[in-house]
Amino acid sequence: MAPTSSILALKLPVASPSLTTKLSFNGLKLMPSFSASKVVWSRRKQQPQSAVAASSSLGRFVVAMSAVTLPVLDFEGQKAGEVELDLRTARPETAKSVVHRGVITEMQNRRRGTASTLTRAEVRGGGRKPYKQKGSGKARQGSIRTPLRPGGGVIFGPKPKDWSIKINKKEKRLAISTALQSAAVNTIVVEDLDEKFTTPKTKEFIATLKRWGIQPNQHTLLFATNVSEPLLLSSRNVGTFKLLTPRSLNLYDVLRADKIILTKSAVEYLDATYGASTEFEFVIGGDPEETAEQEGQID
Repeated sequence: MAPTSSILALKLPVASPSLTTKLSFNGLKLMPSFSASKVVWSRRKQQPQSAVAASSSLGRFVVAMSAVTLPVLDFEGQKAGEVELDLRTARPETAKSVVHRGVITEMQNRRRGTASTLTRAEVRGGGRKPYKQKGSGKARQGSIRTPLRPGGGVIFGPKPKDWSIKINKKEKRLAISTALQSAAVNTIVVEDLDEKFTTPKTKEFIATLKRWGIQPNQHTLLFATNVSEPLLLSSRNVGTFKLLTPRSLNLYDVLRADKIILTKSAVEYLDATYGASTEFEFVIGGDPEETAEQEGQID
């Protein structure tokens, strides 16, 4: 494996430029690009589509994720258009582990770690020997706060502990975007709901969900950038419904939801924050420092 400079170098098998192979995760495809025929080193580049490019002696191949087209419904449940959702996702071979690590970290960091018990030294009382050592016919005791007695201390009981674990920010964001993209089959987009609910009415909110094809017994997630107070009050009595904003978006609720509802402004936020807007090139051979100097990338 060749040394790397802000990119990865992978050893890829030689393939024909006309090869097209479909992968089985999130509509990923292996598509040829005929723009290069030599081994080059390249730094990270900004592109409008997400891609992982690999250069070989016979051509450059790009593993790109196909954008998913989602229907846009109006407040009455009628189709009002379509919108594309194209989020950055993990590679198929690592997607499962990335999402698993993200949800485990999220759930463990929710633990408050405040469970606490008292040892025999911390329980009040028990400083006097309850009875003499010998002559009573009973087992010897040095304190009434022994763990063997009711009201005594606890042996090896829990103490306050910090359960939090660390995850890289980019890895966390990648786990969320991968989960959202994989749940696109159960996702619908609706028009913004800022002025649709004027008074808090749970009955009207449930009727709106039914017009969108969602039953009240399904775990539903609504992600919106702006949440009005009537909408918040109308939905909080539905036990299977979760309302999230960009500040509260989390991986666990995304994975738990049977149906996901996105507003049009939320889709724009996701495209701007988690969108597939970068390209990585994986190349074989060559010296990254020499090539970068030749291309004027390094002074």
